[in-house]
Amino acid sequence: MVKIRPIEAADEASWRKLWAGYLEFYKALDFPEQVTAKTFQRLIGEYRMFAFVAEQDGILIGFVHCILHPATWAASDYCYLEDLFVATEARRTGAGRALIKVVYAEAEKRGCAQVYWLTQEGNSTARNLYDKLASLTGFVHYRREL
Repeated sequence: MVKIRPIEAADEASWRKLWAGYLEFYKALDFPEQVTAKTFQRLIGEYRMFAFVAEQDGILIGFVHCILHPATWAASDYCYLEDLFVATEARRTGAGRALIKVVYAEAEKRGCAQVYWLTQEGNSTARNLYDKLASLTGFVHYRREL
């Protein structure tokens, strides 16, 4: 059975293993350690971020990270689901669905107007789940690194 709970400082070593898998999936192999350390501290600290982990038989199998931010289209914050990852061997356990649903509940508890996220167009496995839990917006994502 999959258990979803807020991330804790004691989860760092297990979270780092999952984070490495996430970065590998996105081919971010030279990701700076300084950013990883800062990310974890933000997730467990007093910041406009929150995170949950999925646990099965005492082992972390997934995580979700979210950022709260003001929006120009709503009086309340938006919740950006920035990272969602479930270990390959734990997929199809319901962990991904459960992590998204706990984000919905947390965002609602915090008074957010919406939850949104991005994924790669070719990420068909994840998109199959997302299509059942949210609406595809049709927006095209642009970015410039600074």
